[in-house]
Amino acid sequence: MISSLEKEVTLRFLKARKKDGFLNIISIFSFIGISLGVAVLIIVMSVMNGFRTELINKIVGFNAHITVDPYDYKIETNKLNQNLKSISQEMILSNRGEAIIIKNNISKGILLRGYENKDFSKLKIFNNDQFLGNNKLLSKNFLSIGKELSFTLDLEIGDSLTLMSSAGVETIIGNLPKQKTFLVSSIFESGMAEFDNNVAFINLNTLEEFFNLKEKDRNLEIYLYNPQNIEYQKSIVQNNFPNEFVYTWSDMNSSLFSALKVERNVMFIILSLIIIVAAFNIISGLTILVKNKTRDIAILKSIGVLNKSIVKIFFLIGVIIGTTATIFGIILGVTFSMYVENLRQFLSNMFNISLFPEEIYFLSSMPSEINSFSIIVISVCSIFITIIVSIFPALKAAKLDPIKALKYE
Repeated sequence: MISSLEKEVTLRFLKARKKDGFLNIISIFSFIGISLGVAVLIIVMSVMNGFRTELINKIVGFNAHITVDPYDYKIETNKLNQNLKSISQEMILSNRGEAIIIKNNISKGILLRGYENKDFSKLKIFNNDQFLGNNKLLSKNFLSIGKELSFTLDLEIGDSLTLMSSAGVETIIGNLPKQKTFLVSSIFESGMAEFDNNVAFINLNTLEEFFNLKEKDRNLEIYLYNPQNIEYQKSIVQNNFPNEFVYTWSDMNSSLFSALKVERNVMFIILSLIIIVAAFNIISGLTILVKNKTRDIAILKSIGVLNKSIVKIFFLIGVIIGTTATIFGIILGVTFSMYVENLRQFLSNMFNISLFPEEIYFLSSMPSEINSFSIIVISVCSIFITIIVSIFPALKAAKLDPIKALKYE
């Protein structure tokens, strides 16, 4: 417990005095340093969390959340158990194959994904404002391509192009690759250039005929209500398909998200050094305060104030500076995180520069997601560092000999 005397002396020592000018400067810099360190950490973590969430939304909006690939036998959708149906929003049969696009003497490899005409409009990517064309038209010899690919090959809706299959057809002169002409029926935009430039959609039956695939080769795409909690739901699907290959959007992009996680952790460690450096100023400030208050400490001890009370007083001073700086940093960091996009637009317009360009990051705005857990972790770390650095000066003050202190004052 903290006594009223300890509170009174602590507040008195915290008040600025003219002769403590240099000490006040150190305290102010300690406060500013810790506040900025906490604020910058919150802003960086919020932006990185926002970027990760936007990336996940784009990936799960384009790819199946869970895919089941058969090994030998056809997938029977009518035998799916109730647990699987309760977690899935849609379950669609599909197939895929790699082909080469030939257009105006330009050839380019592409991944073709095949769906039945009735399932085409169920895909999330074909139900947004960026989609151009008819999302219900994916019948024979019609093709849906990405926006980036349409720019690369100078294609518009209604244009034709030739596809060359990796499967061959026997002729009198040997085995030749299949070729077929398709009409562009629609253009989609996922927000990810890698997808928009390298993936196209065609009718499932047309794809199987084009690649000599059979109905038993079809895979099952599962679209979940909650694609974030992927590992638990993957286990449910694996229990239902013990003899098939089951993989998720997370498995397909594991290296990317691992890199993002490592980058976020490294940024947290590096930016934490700002708080540590600022916290060491508290040691300097408290040490000078102990030196300046030698006479006061000696008087307190001479009237019977215990050593533990002296420790509490100087310890509280350091903790109060660190805690108030942390709270101010949280307010500053959360405010900036909420209006980071407005700040980006303001700086871009003022200095006529492009911050966070869309053609590089494929995002129209700077994302930000304030995470309560991250703020708690940052706050706890900041206060903990402050507590650690406040211990040494407080103990030094308690060890002061009152007789020697008063003798030399």
